[in-house]
Amino acid sequence: MANELTVAVLGPGGVGGLLAALLSRSGHRVICLSGEKTAEALRTDGIRVRSDRFGDFTAPVEADTELREPVDACLVTVKHTALDAALARVPAPVLSGGLLVPFLNGVEHPAALRARYRPDRVAPAVIRVESTRVAPGVIEHGSPFAEIDLTGTDVPRPRLDALAEAFAAAGPATRVLEDETAALWAKMSFLAPFALLTTRYGLPLGDVRTQHRDELTALVEETAAISQACGGPADPAQALARYDAFPPSMKSSMQRDAEAGRPLELEAIGGALLRAAERHGVPAPVAARVVGELTDRSGGEGGR
Repeated sequence: MANELTVAVLGPGGVGGLLAALLSRSGHRVICLSGEKTAEALRTDGIRVRSDRFGDFTAPVEADTELREPVDACLVTVKHTALDAALARVPAPVLSGGLLVPFLNGVEHPAALRARYRPDRVAPAVIRVESTRVAPGVIEHGSPFAEIDLTGTDVPRPRLDALAEAFAAAGPATRVLEDETAALWAKMSFLAPFALLTTRYGLPLGDVRTQHRDELTALVEETAAISQACGGPADPAQALARYDAFPPSMKSSMQRDAEAGRPLELEAIGGALLRAAERHGVPAPVAARVVGELTDRSGGEGGR
């Protein structure tokens, strides 16, 4: 990779739109991949960002409905519920040796992506941020932070370092982690209790951590035990301390999807958590109950 990268962004929503705008502003060529209506809006108006952390700005981007040329990296920032259809916009022969960087919730997607694209070019990433698309090409970044962990078991380290350098120069605090499993489970251990309980009760994090503290603690402890069994980190006290430090108004993306009547990533988060618990024989009664309640409410699949 050269210092100036060509980066495709599949799904320029809350996360993808923010990263696309930041990378464009810092001098990289960005191609957003989306439906034609969104693509036209992006070609005409660029991406407008409102952020206390990064400022209010508009960044120009290219836009298309499909990847038509090689790129240094393609960021996958769609929801799991739209993943299969979205990947049709990124033909494997066109991506070729470019990195595929999924910013996806859960822990099961890397294997599926490696079956479809070059295994040594799939570089899973996790991002800690609250960012929302309020209209095509209009992004509100609400959290006072944006942090990226980039990994990839078989990806050449110089490729990861070059992309991490681009992210960091664009704004988000970024690091490259050697242990892919640990990186994905660190995110899952934080995300699952936060997403499941804020969505279950329809409350922001501040109310969940006060009104449902015992349930939050129990779910954090279950998730940590599952993570440890899978080879990931386990520090329930640290997880709770992070929740306590976050703004009380913070909502999970799953909660926002529920409020908007969109499909929930229940299978990728709750379902994956329960499947991992079952594989390793880890009791997870609170997780099973909450996932079951959300599944009943949404009429979707979220179990084993």
